[in-house]
Amino acid sequence: MRRLIIVIFYSLFCLTLQPAWAQQAQATAPAIPNRGVLFKAEQGGNTLYLFGTIHVGSPDFYPLEPRITEALTQASVLALEIDPLADQKRMLNAVRKYGVYAPGSGPASAQLSPAARARLERALRKYGIPPEAAAPLKPWMLTSALTIAEFGSQGYQPILAVDAWLSKQARARRLKVEELESVEGQMSLFGRLSDAEQLRMLEEDLQSIEDEKYAGEARELMDAWSSANPAALDAVARKLSNDATFSGKFMKKVLLEERNPQLADGIAKLLAREKLSVAAIGALHLIGWENVPDLLRRRGIAVERIY
Repeated sequence: MRRLIIVIFYSLFCLTLQPAWAQQAQATAPAIPNRGVLFKAEQGGNTLYLFGTIHVGSPDFYPLEPRITEALTQASVLALEIDPLADQKRMLNAVRKYGVYAPGSGPASAQLSPAARARLERALRKYGIPPEAAAPLKPWMLTSALTIAEFGSQGYQPILAVDAWLSKQARARRLKVEELESVEGQMSLFGRLSDAEQLRMLEEDLQSIEDEKYAGEARELMDAWSSANPAALDAVARKLSNDATFSGKFMKKVLLEERNPQLADGIAKLLAREKLSVAAIGALHLIGWENVPDLLRRRGIAVERIY
């Protein structure tokens, strides 16, 4: 489950630095099934719809089902982890600070073992990523790029991410969009990793590509989310919780458990302030151990799972 890193941690660099090798698509108007996971939180006469997103997408995801779109029509605020349509300069600066080598440094491949370097070369060829595009990326960012490339090969693109679609809908309705986190804060989590830890993360994922686990895990996650299948989503969360790799532990402890209390705090404050609001965060923040709905319930907030 370590390639979930890019799906749970919002990789804004793909929306701001959309590479030439990633195909782009335009949304169409398909059927409207349930997607992801949806909760309703209530306290003091106020209501908040809490939707679990995925940070990639495909045209057939949209529009989202009526309970989401109608809530957006009536709400006063949409809260996202990060607004992908916000200040692009701020996002680019964070990418340069945390995800890209300074001129004259790198590339990551120079620090890999010969076997891992060969795996990286094969992975870049597999996904059609030019070596010169990969060279400036730090190992954790290169790991993210490979993960996005796998999702892209299956038809899912960051430019069609659910968060971006929601932000666009909110802006069309002149609905206020708030951020529960900052791009600087999110990317600084990876900035904590030493060079050795980043290389370990990259090497683990390169091995998974060779073992063909990458593609299967991507399909598993997307199938669970796109069908709003609670059992399948819970199975993904359990697999992540049991992942004993370095990447899996970092994902669980830092990217989920460490962030969930902050997300819950922001959502609770939004619920206390607004009569009707919508918050949309990565789906795996809403299931599994120490999830956001459970943290809200501990605050005395009534939380109901709709699907």
